[in-house]
Amino acid sequence: MSEIKTEYISLSATEKIGLISNLSTMLSAGISILETVDSILEDAKGNQKKILETLRADLVQGEQLHTSFAKFPNVFDKVTVNIIRAAEEAGTLDVTLKDLRENIRKQTEFSDKVKGALIYPVVIMFVFAGVLLMILVFVIPKISSVFLRMKMKLPLPTRILMFASNTLLTQTIPVIAIITVVVFGFIFLYRRNKKLIINLLFSIPLLRELAKEIDLTNFTRSLYLLLNAGIPITAALDLTFDIVTKNEVATAIRHCKDLVLSGKKLSEGFKDAKNIFPSIMIKITEAGEKSGSLDKSMQDISEYLDYQVSKTLHTTTTLMEPLILVVVGVLVGGMMMSILSPIYGMIGQIGAR
Repeated sequence: MSEIKTEYISLSATEKIGLISNLSTMLSAGISILETVDSILEDAKGNQKKILETLRADLVQGEQLHTSFAKFPNVFDKVTVNIIRAAEEAGTLDVTLKDLRENIRKQTEFSDKVKGALIYPVVIMFVFAGVLLMILVFVIPKISSVFLRMKMKLPLPTRILMFASNTLLTQTIPVIAIITVVVFGFIFLYRRNKKLIINLLFSIPLLRELAKEIDLTNFTRSLYLLLNAGIPITAALDLTFDIVTKNEVATAIRHCKDLVLSGKKLSEGFKDAKNIFPSIMIKITEAGEKSGSLDKSMQDISEYLDYQVSKTLHTTTTLMEPLILVVVGVLVGGMMMSILSPIYGMIGQIGAR
């Protein structure tokens, strides 16, 4: 399979956990890697089958597991690939795969928490879009014909709604085409520059702190896995740039890497960016450096931050729900007033006569 094709292949979290779990279980049982792949390949389907076929072809040619994994960046990120490489060099692939499986499971649960919190506002916005569409298609055309016959002077919001309704009904195909282009353009931009879109989303004041906590959780969890696999701290820090989304967090990590390269401790880099790294993270890191168990400290920090994200998510959604309802209520109320206001004016004119 060519490089161009493999880089677009992806797996769901469940498929990924299943693949890693099967590899780990069979390797732990003493089965060779090639026999393991052949066995899993018998029941594999879809993208998982394509990955395993590529993996088998590479193994037959003498390539290592991490080389094949690197061909599928949408499935295995740089952190995973380097952990696998270190495990193959150390001869601890079966144990490392178990750790990776557990990490993917935790990461999936973590992502589900975040996605679950964002479902409510997304559903509300879709409901609002549906209400707006119904008003433009069914309500405005009937009312606008009356207004036009009466030759009334209409307020600006009413004229905007009438124009939007008329455009939607008379230019339906061009409107659908424009919406389609915008949607696919957004998807294309998201895939090309995911960090830019996410940074724009998380620049909202209510989401800013949550985004930082999510980044720090992903950073510390990945750093634990890398250090636990025996990867040097400078290389581990270098690999964590890509897993964070906010630019200020990535910049702080780069600063930490530069300090470590100059012979200083990681905790000193954390201290220089106290606005990014919380004090408890600095203290636990210092303790880990003194005891020589920095990897365990990163694991403890990631578990603490995971709990903090859950709290922040709960608080954020609690605040967002009434705020979104108020915004949608004001928008719907504004539309209704733009319709009712001319009607009241028309009734007043008739009553005056």
